[in-house]
Amino acid sequence: MITISLIIAIYNRKDELFELLNSLSHQTDKDFEVIIVDDGSLINLRPTADLFQESLSIEFFRKDNSGPGLSRNYGARRAKNDWLVFVDSDVIVEKDYIENIKKNIEEIPCDAFGGADKAHKGFNLMQKAISYSMTSVFTTGGIRGNKKAVTKFQPRSFNMGVRKSAFEKVGGFSNMRIGEDPDLSMTLWENGFTTAFFDNIGVFHKRRVDFGKFSKQVYQFGSARPILNQRHPNYVKISFAFPSLFLIGYILGFIEYFLFKKGLILGFYGLYTFIVFFHALIQTKNVSIAAMAIISTYIQMFSYGYGFLKSWLLLNIFHHPAEVAFPSHFLNYLFFFWKF
Repeated sequence: MITISLIIAIYNRKDELFELLNSLSHQTDKDFEVIIVDDGSLINLRPTADLFQESLSIEFFRKDNSGPGLSRNYGARRAKNDWLVFVDSDVIVEKDYIENIKKNIEEIPCDAFGGADKAHKGFNLMQKAISYSMTSVFTTGGIRGNKKAVTKFQPRSFNMGVRKSAFEKVGGFSNMRIGEDPDLSMTLWENGFTTAFFDNIGVFHKRRVDFGKFSKQVYQFGSARPILNQRHPNYVKISFAFPSLFLIGYILGFIEYFLFKKGLILGFYGLYTFIVFFHALIQTKNVSIAAMAIISTYIQMFSYGYGFLKSWLLLNIFHHPAEVAFPSHFLNYLFFFWKF
């Protein structure tokens, strides 16, 4: 019998918690527990959780703020079931989410799994444009959108499940605050565990509704990748550097144009823009979203590329320790401690 503990680490986000719990309350399979870990929120989230006490089996815990990874570990220690499912607090799940997870576990042998994220019909135009960029095969986000884009899937914590025994063996999430989920995936591989992509357990993941915040978010993702490369050198791919090469190429294109009066390099970017627009148009069937997707795609590529390049230089050329170069990417060692 497959038993599931669904763990939600949350900081504030009262409205998002209500929407997530509401979607969980309508599951076709109701045999699972929900563990909510309030990571030191500034508002009281317990009344929102209490609204669903009759329709869901909920355990609510509040702790001092320490970041999502440690909060998920906190919830995992208190889980009663054999499988741990982690979702971000700003997602909405479909009514057959739990049912499909159990079916997939029975049919696809694995120790950890993940699913895609997609745009909800209720999202605004900017959210849908950002969702396109974050899941498109023409950006860094292809692995989030479908299993055909990758050869070996790295589950991400917005929609991720792990066998509890495997989670315990590797010590749970590490002290990384940014990139802690691919770090866990690769640590699982290094310990002989397997991962899988379940293509029918997608979640609706709310996106940043401000391009500035989105830029900051993907910059952090980019700067985390060279750190992950150092921690897991066996899983380094040249494709990780593509956004940085994209950024450098764009700069060289302008240099070529203004100094040599040639536009060959910028012509390739024009072609790329054309492809992104029409691919987004086909995917979304909306001209406005497709136009905004061009903006979000360039923001993603430039911000991720700059973050990756900066991190790579600091770690590999200037030989700064990752914790010194990016202290905000790590939890305080005094707070990070995993016990069972």
